[in-house]
Amino acid sequence: MSTLSRRISAMSTLLTLLDALDDLPQARKLRERTYEALGEIVVDVGCGSGRAVGELAARGARAIGVDLDPEMLEIAVARWPASEFHLADATALPLDDGSVTGYRADKVLHAIAEPERAVIEARRVLARNGRAVLVGQDWDTFVIDSDDPELTRALVHARADRLPNPRIARRYRNLLLDNGFTDVTVEVHTIVWTDTTGLPTLANIGGEGPWLDEQAARARNDRLFLAIPMFVASGTRAD
Repeated sequence: MSTLSRRISAMSTLLTLLDALDDLPQARKLRERTYEALGEIVVDVGCGSGRAVGELAARGARAIGVDLDPEMLEIAVARWPASEFHLADATALPLDDGSVTGYRADKVLHAIAEPERAVIEARRVLARNGRAVLVGQDWDTFVIDSDDPELTRALVHARADRLPNPRIARRYRNLLLDNGFTDVTVEVHTIVWTDTTGLPTLANIGGEGPWLDEQAARARNDRLFLAIPMFVASGTRAD
């Protein structure tokens, strides 16, 4: 398989995984929660395929999507042609100081080598009393029922260790407090799968093989259990 073919395949797999997650009623409810009090001009950092941007625009906000992946942005533009998207890094946003009322970063900071720089950038682009919302999972806290819990634990940790900052979600509160945000709160919303819709996420953790085969059998027999706690931290830009 050529390098281009492998990249297309990887992008397709990632998009399938993200769409499967975003389509869950629990995920839709969580997104709605993260949209609250973001104001009239919102930047969605790491916007991916643009679903949040489209949904925020439908709520009447001027929503700006930012992502570092040009292929994801192409998908976002195709899906939401009336929305605004920019190719940029989370630590260097193409926005003026104090130009947005809301900042949202969903499942982003774990992929950044220096997540504190992204939070500093969030403060820069937010207007006075602007609201920042950080959303994501702690990659060590996937809860999976399995016949081999030791192997499952090893697979979860191995998958986590492939990321620059897999445990950053547990630091969201301190990142906001340490970088000029007040009224900081943290919530946990757990997403649960008990059927075949959880298999793409499990494949992303364990890959093809006997372990995933067991999970597929569990799904067929209505015995699959996968739970992912999602952390939502928010704060107000301090003067």
